[in-house]
Amino acid sequence: MTTGQILASLLLAMVIAAAGTWQVQDWRMGKQLAEQAGLHKDDLAAISSAAAAQARTEQQKRLATEQKLAAQDQQHTKELSDAQRSQALLRDRIATADVRLSVLLAEDPASGCDVPAAADAVGVVHAARRAQLDPAHAKRIIAITDAGDQGLIALRACQAYVRAVAP
Repeated sequence: MTTGQILASLLLAMVIAAAGTWQVQDWRMGKQLAEQAGLHKDDLAAISSAAAAQARTEQQKRLATEQKLAAQDQQHTKELSDAQRSQALLRDRIATADVRLSVLLAEDPASGCDVPAAADAVGVVHAARRAQLDPAHAKRIIAITDAGDQGLIALRACQAYVRAVAP
């Protein structure tokens, strides 16, 4: 064999060895990449599952809060309606003179300015002097208390809302 043939044979052997090594490395790397891809896929599935569970939990909390708020809204609406009905009934009774508002009179003999009580005044407080209010004034007082009642009911509704929504 000539030197050229030996050199060509040696070169051919080196090319075959390099190609074989290259193929083995390709198989090894392919296997490692496949394992990494599988692990990555498993990690992504776990993360997705955790995120979905958290989203369900948050949605359930939101729905529970919405139901609680709806029940509270219904309760406060009923309270407001009852208070308005009570005030309307009282206004009607005052308008028909079925009920008369009166005030206790302070008995101060030193001032000399006692307001005389009505002769037919009937009240819960015995032996106390009372003066009956004019129906127009009584209606204004009832309107003021009605507005106050509505404000208190609205305030309780707002406080209940804040308690329900705040963590």
